[in-house]
Amino acid sequence: MTQQMAVFLGRRMLITALMVVGPLLLAGLVVGLAVAVFQAVTQIREMTLTMIPKLVAVAAVLLWLLPWMLKVVVNYTAEVFQWVRYYGA
Repeated sequence: MTQQMAVFLGRRMLITALMVVGPLLLAGLVVGLAVAVFQAVTQIREMTLTMIPKLVAVAAVLLWLLPWMLKVVVNYTAEVFQWVRYYGA
């Protein structure tokens, strides 16, 4: 394995990880901001009010995007195997 191949595969791994995890993090961020604004307006300081909506939102996005996420990860894995097959380990 050459240095260029290792850098390429590492870069593709990071891009794939960000593509898969990005929507989940974005959903948690948006819901967290909305809950924080709601808490600031109503002056309610309840810790469970911040966690439960985030968990529900992330779970909903995960269930909704799971087929796409699996496709992205499977394509990346196939690409890695092709690289190893053609260029050697």
